[in-house]
Amino acid sequence: MATYKVTVATGDMVEAGTKNFISITLVGSYGESRQTTISFLFQPGKEKSLSVHCGQDLGPIVLIRLHKWRLFLEDAWFCKDVRVTAPNGTLYRFPCYQWLEGVTTLEVREGSGKKLVDDKLQILKEHRRRELAARQEAYQWKNFAQGWPRCLSVDSISELDSNIQFSCIRATNFTGFLIFQGASHILSGFLLRRTSWNSLDEMRTIFSRTQGRDIGGCLSCCPLPFPLH
Repeated sequence: MATYKVTVATGDMVEAGTKNFISITLVGSYGESRQTTISFLFQPGKEKSLSVHCGQDLGPIVLIRLHKWRLFLEDAWFCKDVRVTAPNGTLYRFPCYQWLEGVTTLEVREGSGKKLVDDKLQILKEHRRRELAARQEAYQWKNFAQGWPRCLSVDSISELDSNIQFSCIRATNFTGFLIFQGASHILSGFLLRRTSWNSLDEMRTIFSRTQGRDIGGCLSCCPLPFPLH
């Protein structure tokens, strides 16, 4: 009997935790463990520890599989990392930093960086092949217009995987900043102005004192995108 100590960490961002069921499978050079349930409640910034019992030594741990499923409502989970301590005391680290959504299984390689030629096991070669195929499917390009650079082949940001999009906090902060700046420029007469600027001094009035000095220095050496009369 071989016992492995496993620690699973959840990210500390908003809504990173989940109430869905999460389980794990350890994959070693000599075999793999049974699927073992970790928990059904994960809180942001917290860790869960458990013991995985195997009938034999699995050898060096090369992969882990994180399984997520739900009984009722979908509840995405952000896994930060997983640490596995073997019976002989060897510590294996599996950096994840990904969202798991829906009913899914995610394979994560051991954290030591390796090249393709370093993959001696067939299971690692197959994992690399599947990972490459998934990325090729996710990142496809299309021609926006003749003579323009190609762009990502999606119609909206919402079609992208959650791991590619902005986090909730970053998206909220970004939107709030745009609204604040837009309102400030409207109130100061910048965005809705229909006539040309009369002078640089008139333009400086829409900026704070600090911004005004920076803009003034910039305007003195850069060409203007709008006319001055």
